[in-house]
Amino acid sequence: MPNAAKLPNADRRGSAFADRQAAVAAVELLLPTLSAALQSDFVGDSGCLHIVIMDPALGPRDASFEDAILYEFSLPDPKDWDADYRAYARAKARLSWETGRDGHVVQALEPYRLRAGDTNLWGAVAQHGIVVGVSGAQPWFDEAFAGCLAHCLRALAKHRAQATPDGLAI
Repeated sequence: MPNAAKLPNADRRGSAFADRQAAVAAVELLLPTLSAALQSDFVGDSGCLHIVIMDPALGPRDASFEDAILYEFSLPDPKDWDADYRAYARAKARLSWETGRDGHVVQALEPYRLRAGDTNLWGAVAQHGIVVGVSGAQPWFDEAFAGCLAHCLRALAKHRAQATPDGLAI
């Protein structure tokens, strides 16, 4: 049996360009918007938000859900929450990560994909292979925030890829 350490793809875990640093940067780019939105009862009355960003290079066949989580962020400190928004955001992200579909699409149009134990909440997206789950606001705003974060992460990854000296050869 070959030594896994010597196989060419043995150390290729996770996205080269959409890594944890890029996920943190995506959240930081949108933090002023997210913070301001949480002040509005129209967006949601909890004033809380939890974000789960999955590694776009690690799907269900590549890693456990826990190992595929790239970054999580809470606003404000979870000790001040009225509910477990972390658990909700993780459940939403898991559904989108496992199906490769937006949570609302699965809930409303593809309920045959749901399994026992899956969440009935929506607010996660799967866009261009990037999965983000958000919880704390109304589900349509959770979904909107997740989409914004996914697009920012995508933009940051594209920027980083373009800045690589040999293009996409890493």
